[in-house]
Amino acid sequence: MNRRWLLVALALLFASPALAQDKKGLRWGTDPSGGAPYIYKDDPNGPYIGFEMELAEYLAKKLGRTSTPVEGEWNTLPNLLDKPRGGEKGIDIVLNGYEARDDLKGKYAATVPYYAYRLQLVANKTDDEINSWADLNTKKRRIGVLEGSVAFDYCTKRYPAQRKEPLKDVAPMFEAVANKTLADVTVQDNPACAYFVFTDPRLKDKLKIVGEGRQVGEYVIYLRKDDTELLDGLNAAIKDGLKDGTLRKIYQKYGIWNGDQEWLAKELTGEFPVDEDGPIERAGASGSKSVWPLVPQLLRAAGMTIFLSVASFPLAMFAGVVIAIGRVYGPVWVKFPFAVFVEVVRGTPLLLQLYFLFFILPKWAPWLAFDPIFIGILGLAINYAAYEAENYRAGIQSIPKGQMEAALALGMSPFTAIRTVIVPQAVRVVIPPVTNDFIALFKDTSVCSVILITELTRKYNELYNFNRDLVSNSRSSPRGCTC
Repeated sequence: MNRRWLLVALALLFASPALAQDKKGLRWGTDPSGGAPYIYKDDPNGPYIGFEMELAEYLAKKLGRTSTPVEGEWNTLPNLLDKPRGGEKGIDIVLNGYEARDDLKGKYAATVPYYAYRLQLVANKTDDEINSWADLNTKKRRIGVLEGSVAFDYCTKRYPAQRKEPLKDVAPMFEAVANKTLADVTVQDNPACAYFVFTDPRLKDKLKIVGEGRQVGEYVIYLRKDDTELLDGLNAAIKDGLKDGTLRKIYQKYGIWNGDQEWLAKELTGEFPVDEDGPIERAGASGSKSVWPLVPQLLRAAGMTIFLSVASFPLAMFAGVVIAIGRVYGPVWVKFPFAVFVEVVRGTPLLLQLYFLFFILPKWAPWLAFDPIFIGILGLAINYAAYEAENYRAGIQSIPKGQMEAALALGMSPFTAIRTVIVPQAVRVVIPPVTNDFIALFKDTSVCSVILITELTRKYNELYNFNRDLVSNSRSSPRGCTC
């Protein structure tokens, strides 16, 4: 009997990781900095809201899981599917207004569409010369468009003579058109237009929709190709939500339900969604009355910036000393690879190096798939080690040769002479340039936002997109739309 209970206990012990895996939630990649109505904050210290936030919660509930958003850069979210599921930034699906694109479908599995969108042309209200899409063929205009999107491809092919202004976030493009700065018009998906043109308190009186929507497309959810069970579950949940009216309620709440969704439901389920009459609670943009509620979030993000700087720079200094000594005193087989390392690292952008370490290297060696914080520290250390190596090499070479000769004449070994005589003097010489490099590294931590680290720059951008009304101190009652 005791043996039987022992076997049962062992079975439960080994089964518990699998059970925990099922219960840990549905982790979905998203970029909140893009803003409404996909995922955003109505209150800076409140939870995320948005139609995709509610859609994810609905899908997770249908699958018996818990919705867990994982923040990242919009244009790199699919790459997270190439990384292991574990870790702080491991995800199961990508859900963030991603179009059904052939290039992504070739690499990942895609669900049935959950929303049908159209491209909309938006111009400044005072621009009387842009009244239709056709005007883009006769008048020179700067088109603001999301980099890497279907809208960008459409504008490139349809209006090759117009100058494109590719930006990474949606909100700044609408603001650029409203203020006549970086772009004269913008081409966006109609859900974003529903918010920024008709609901956003700062922009709705400055923007106008031009012409009818074009290029009907569909939003889908991407996931790994071997997740067939998850794919089937998501497809069934989307169809059920369209059929029973659940998705209709979510989309109406954010003012993005329209006739295209009726036909999408008919195409996927064979029948139109359930009609429900009655008042609909609209989600608007109330924003914050004061900038002070934003301060704690900025302080936490500043703490991450300081941590990245303090953790990475000592590593860069140590590696720089080793490389400098190797280049000055080492044999040829040491000098040459160190010289190549310094020139390659100094000759390539830090952004490219972080992309390589975080996205490309794990594809070749999966065991090198580390968490973003580790990659951020390592990337900054590697990049600045090359610069520190040159600082220390210059400092070592500034020490008179007689210092080394005197140390050797006193019976010191070369290693001891370098460690106790040359390096201490060189360190004193290079203090000013090393201090300057630390300041530069402190600012370069902003690049780490591309590998999913929420530091000061990324958090500021996100909070600014959610609370732009604080700049003008204007507030307006929210209302929805169906454009």
